[in-house]
Amino acid sequence: MSQGGLEVERIRKQYAGFTAVQELTFRVEPGKFFSILGPSGCGKTTLLRMIAGFLDPDAGDIRIAGKSQIGVPPNQRPVNLVFQHLALFPMMSVGENVAYGLARRGVPRARARDQAAAMLVRVGLPGSAGKRVDQLSGGQRQRVALARCLVLEPSLLLLDEPLGALDLKLREQMKVELKQLQADFGTTFVYITHDQSEALVLSDQLAVMNGGHFEQVGTPEEIYHAPASAFVAGFVGEANRASGTVVGTQEPHVEVELDGGLRVAVRCAAGLAAGSKVEVFLRPEAIRLESDRHGASDADTMIHGTVDAALFDGAHSTLLVRAATMATPLRMAWPTGTTGAFPRGTPLKLAVRAGAGWAFAQ
Repeated sequence: MSQGGLEVERIRKQYAGFTAVQELTFRVEPGKFFSILGPSGCGKTTLLRMIAGFLDPDAGDIRIAGKSQIGVPPNQRPVNLVFQHLALFPMMSVGENVAYGLARRGVPRARARDQAAAMLVRVGLPGSAGKRVDQLSGGQRQRVALARCLVLEPSLLLLDEPLGALDLKLREQMKVELKQLQADFGTTFVYITHDQSEALVLSDQLAVMNGGHFEQVGTPEEIYHAPASAFVAGFVGEANRASGTVVGTQEPHVEVELDGGLRVAVRCAAGLAAGSKVEVFLRPEAIRLESDRHGASDADTMIHGTVDAALFDGAHSTLLVRAATMATPLRMAWPTGTTGAFPRGTPLKLAVRAGAGWAFAQ
């Protein structure tokens, strides 16, 4: 399968009184899975449509496999697009859907049929060429849409929230299948989503978009564990958020007194001096029972509180804990190795690991 990287340089798109995309520059290496994560209205679909050729940028350049695509119509770009609602043709068989692009290119019918059948085998749908689209499950239709694009051997595959219409269980299954397919084919994927779980699980590289620009670009691990802004810390993953004031330093951290009186040692960007007003973010997994502390530090913060609510969700279960030194309840990960209930009012002694959170200027 052919490969091609994507280079976007100072791309910009404006509408009357509104800038949808603000001079973005980024690069996607060939064969990588690159996701753009952001809330509705942040500009991610506008960016995707410019890469695909459905919108013309007001400034900047888009290069695929080293060649500028400015002025190149969509049907002549080495790009294919998978839509959220798939856009399969209900009047065609599965095989005809997959072979449609080949037929439009003038590939002889018998050869197009054979290539479509071979592609269906590769995406795990052998023997389904003669079926109708409405005979397939949601996950199978998703694979047909991917097969229809991949059979054309694009340098770049664009995916616009393709799992958004699936139910939760099927979406989780398709995340695994999509990642495996991308690795097997080696095609460069650019994936648009507002679902942080999809972006974290699928991506080699991830960009968090907000207000027409990228807040941060990095690996999923970098984005989650070292957010570059308050927006990234609050948007990616679960986090307890509280306002406070910097009261001192505990190298390599700063000490922040939160509204309510609790003091925590957290990481921060340079330039936060004593007296600075900040927003602090703490992941639920950074808060543990005091008895579960491993590699404890004298800088860890101790909290006495009571259970406000137990939110059972299997491996993702959490507790809400109310403490006199916190203005709002803390969400913490379900204590490791415990299976018992935590009734409302259960007293707990907690530890917040030093440096496990972040502070950003308000």
